Amino acid sequence: MNIGKKWMDGFDRFDTRMNHWLVAHSITLLRIGMGIVFLGFGVLKFFPGISPIEVLATHTTNVLTFGVLSGHYAMDFVAGLECIIGICFLTGRFLRVGVWLMAVQMIGAMSPLFLFPARLFVGPYHAPTLAAQYIIKDIILVAAGMVIASTWTGARIVAEPQGLRQSLRKRVSDMRPKLKTTVTV
Repeated sequence: MNIGKKWMDGFDRFDTRMNHWLVAHSITLLRIGMGIVFLGFGVLKFFPGISPIEVLATHTTNVLTFGVLSGHYAMDFVAGLECIIGICFLTGRFLRVGVWLMAVQMIGAMSPLFLFPARLFVGPYHAPTLAAQYIIKDIILVAAGMVIASTWTGARIVAEPQGLRQSLRKRVSDMRPKLKTTVTV
């Protein structure tokens, strides 16, 4: 057996073990990571002048609540909401509530892109400002939230091991499930 094949077979076994570990733990790590992000950014918003998005978040909350929440009350509301979401994600308790609250929060967090585009895309060729980039990255949080939401009814990732060499020749498979439909009358 040549050294290249032996090395490749060893790496293949390692890769398969790593895949099994990821299948077993990645959703939990994603949930905990998101909990840390939401709780961390939420806590920052309780302290005036610390959050880099404070002015924009306050203005957006004021507009979205038709002036009911303004100034420091708006920031306290956003901060509290983000902390609750973070705690739900970190503990795994009330996760369904946390994901729904996150959906509402993400609508609010991303709305400045539509409410204040002239303020967020002022660079050359309408390049996004740092605040706009801060908001655009929320697309990833939305996708991660969707993955976590898919698990609250019992969905799980399933490992379908394949050798590394075999998988290199293939495109990423279609991830959409083949749904079984049952019609009852």
